[in-house]
Amino acid sequence: MGPRRLRLALTVIATAALGIAPVRAHHSFAPYETTVQIKLTGVVTSYKWANPHVYFEIDAPDPASGQTRHWLIEGASTSILNRAGWKFNMLKAGDTVTVIVSPLRNGEPAALLKQITLPDGRKFSNGAAAGRATIE
Repeated sequence: MGPRRLRLALTVIATAALGIAPVRAHHSFAPYETTVQIKLTGVVTSYKWANPHVYFEIDAPDPASGQTRHWLIEGASTSILNRAGWKFNMLKAGDTVTVIVSPLRNGEPAALLKQITLPDGRKFSNGAAAGRATIE
């Protein structure tokens, strides 16, 4: 390989490496208590299939108080969820779902999705980066 081709190859590799670093580091799960998982069953009130993350909201009883709370659930990107078997139209307002989530550290009713069980019983993960559900 000549010097010109070598320089071009190194430039391509360096550019690719620089492009990957921000993608891997763009998001932190630090706000979530990832060592804690809770199970919620509730009714979907909204569903947003969009990047950078899919979000949906449910009304579900709080595990501690039993009172109904409005929860915001964060999912992975659409591409990650597609690879995990999700479809853009698989959730809709009014669906009753069961989720296993890691809640926010500050106690607010928002959480990182680990697993969802749809009304028909099918289960889907949130992709590898979010980790797997450890409770059932």
